[in-house]
Amino acid sequence: MRARSVGRKTAVGAVIAGLTGLVLSVAACGRDDRPADVDDGADPAAQAQAAAPEFASPTLAAVKRRGRLNCGVHEGLVGFAYTDNRGEWRGFDADFCRALAAAVLGNANAVRFVPLTGSQRFEAVRSGRVDVLWRSTSWTLTREAQEGVRFAGVNYYDGQGFLVRRALDLATAAELNGARVCVQRASTSELNVADWFRARGLEYTPVVAANEEAARAAYAREDCDALSADISALAAARTTLSNPEQHAILPEVISKEPLGPAVRRGDEAWTSIVRWTLNALILAEELGVTRENAAELAEDSPNPQVRRLLGAEGDVGPMLGLRKDWAKAAIQAGGNYGEIFSRNVGTDSTLDLTRGLNAQWNARPRGLIYALPIR
Repeated sequence: MRARSVGRKTAVGAVIAGLTGLVLSVAACGRDDRPADVDDGADPAAQAQAAAPEFASPTLAAVKRRGRLNCGVHEGLVGFAYTDNRGEWRGFDADFCRALAAAVLGNANAVRFVPLTGSQRFEAVRSGRVDVLWRSTSWTLTREAQEGVRFAGVNYYDGQGFLVRRALDLATAAELNGARVCVQRASTSELNVADWFRARGLEYTPVVAANEEAARAAYAREDCDALSADISALAAARTTLSNPEQHAILPEVISKEPLGPAVRRGDEAWTSIVRWTLNALILAEELGVTRENAAELAEDSPNPQVRRLLGAEGDVGPMLGLRKDWAKAAIQAGGNYGEIFSRNVGTDSTLDLTRGLNAQWNARPRGLIYALPIR
């Protein structure tokens, strides 16, 4: 019994010894097989520097040399981008162009507005004809993948709907079965209408127009029973009709249309500058910073968030290649997000649109407007 026990222990010991040798051998091979360019003694500070390249924007440099921001806008959409009787550009998108010019150049009037059709807009961005496109443009995967642009954020949450004559006595879009529907060619509106009717097994006849203006004109001539576009565009179109009160927007929203600024692909720093300027205006509303009180709050506010936003402390602006008071300048150009909204498309405008999804995230009722932290 004793001899048998000893033999068993000896065998187990041999196995353990063999496994130990195998592990050591594998470990040695692992050391020998490591890539030759791996440096165990590399300076961590140098590695961190390599991982964080300099924040520099060729577009920003070009804008500063030129002394002017080239901003692509709609060729004429009431509430968003249009010229008044003095030839001055007005509207929701135009005000964001001015805010960006103020943030980058310190001058809200240093903007050249470039009116663009739907078919021209992305080529204008790619070619560098405009530095930013702020033109009621929906952020979609296909556009980022194929059009050579990057979206810097969302400044208006929209959705597509239908404008109809009250005389048709329609309560819902489902009653449009067999209707003629005016849409703009080669637009998300055209695709969304096709998807919506197909998904519900409804019939319709598309009346396809070359551009938005042509689609509105076709509806006004009664070439179609309904006009389909973003609801904000429908509200604008209704104001141009001879008897706006005789037309109604149906309750259905058939798509999601997140509208926002687009820039040329390849200049990440410029994308960030546009993004953070938009966020500065959104955050200003959340913090109660307005066009009128921005200068006072920069001097007197005890709130660290307000002080960082307005450049009273910290170096947020210089991180972007801008002045310390870049956000204050943007806010003073035309007000915070809420002021821009109300004046151009909200309750103080001819469009009289409710905030809806474009209310702040902490409002009652809540919306989707939510600023990224500036710190």
